[in-house]
Amino acid sequence: MDIITPILIVGVIGLLAGVVLAVASIVMAVPKDEKAEALEAILPGANCGACGYSGCPGYAAAMAKGEAVPGLCSPGGAAVAAKCGEILGSGAVEMERKAALVHCMGSSDNTSRRMDYVGIEGCAAASLLAGGDSSCRFGCLGQGDCVKACDYGAVQVCNGVAIIDQDKCVACGKCVSACPKGLIRLLPVKPQAVVRCSSCDKGKATMQACKVGCIGCMKCQKTCEAGAIAVKDGLAQVDPGRCTGCGKCGEVCPRHIITVG
Repeated sequence: MDIITPILIVGVIGLLAGVVLAVASIVMAVPKDEKAEALEAILPGANCGACGYSGCPGYAAAMAKGEAVPGLCSPGGAAVAAKCGEILGSGAVEMERKAALVHCMGSSDNTSRRMDYVGIEGCAAASLLAGGDSSCRFGCLGQGDCVKACDYGAVQVCNGVAIIDQDKCVACGKCVSACPKGLIRLLPVKPQAVVRCSSCDKGKATMQACKVGCIGCMKCQKTCEAGAIAVKDGLAQVDPGRCTGCGKCGEVCPRHIITVG
């Protein structure tokens, strides 16, 4: 009896606790939003935040409440946007495909190293040491932080500079956030001019640091009939909304850093 009594007491307490928890789970249950669940099931589950919300569940909940529109999920693309539109009853959704692009051509052939960096492997760590070891203080460090951030194998470092396979890129934006130099940007995939440089140094300094850096000569700006190019802080910049993709700016660029694609 000395053994059975404590066992019975513990058993009764456990039973009561179970009943209380079961009742509490019913009374305090949060109502499920079936529409949000359906939307979340369609989303790719990348939780990249490219849509501007805290992952796929947050974006699905926002769409269900009418606070967000379908078509913001870059990894899902047009197919996911169309399915979300069907669930929400908004009809067809137009979505412009985007991909990441590295605005730097500072490969080992075009730039040099001003020091021998020995330390933690990574662009973020290397940039803390006087801006990194590249002769161009705006250029790619080639340590591969963007490669590690990409879940789709779209980024690799080739000859000291990061390059992106646009066929594999889903525009999640993780590589954009990972680059401490801000060299990677998301752009619409269409015929348009792109300046593959981010240097804001003056012409002479740029020429000393890189064989292909923008020198702010303004030839592209003067040539562009659409007014899509402007030189600011010594760097040519293209407005994708105005660019017609004619390619004339690339033809006159003496540094051959403006590409159309």
